Amino acid sequence: MDGKSLAIFLGIGLVAGFLASLILGGGGLLTYLLSGVIGSFVGGYVLGAAGIKLGIKNPLAAQIITSTIGAIIVLIVARIIA
Repeated sequence: MDGKSLAIFLGIGLVAGFLASLILGGGGLLTYLLSGVIGSFVGGYVLGAAGIKLGIKNPLAAQIITSTIGAIIVLIVARIIA
């Protein structure tokens, strides 16, 4: 993974974490980043396992929405555990 890909990946994670915190409330910059990056993997796995296709033609928008869904799941699970 080169620097540009890493920056895009972290940017998507940051946006997804921010959107998830708007829905669930709370958080800071580090929380946005961590929940969004972990949410990328969780959202991809959950949507793939469920066979859900978003139908969005823009790959960046599709990845942000998938990551946001995953970040919401991550934040809910983290709140249940804590």
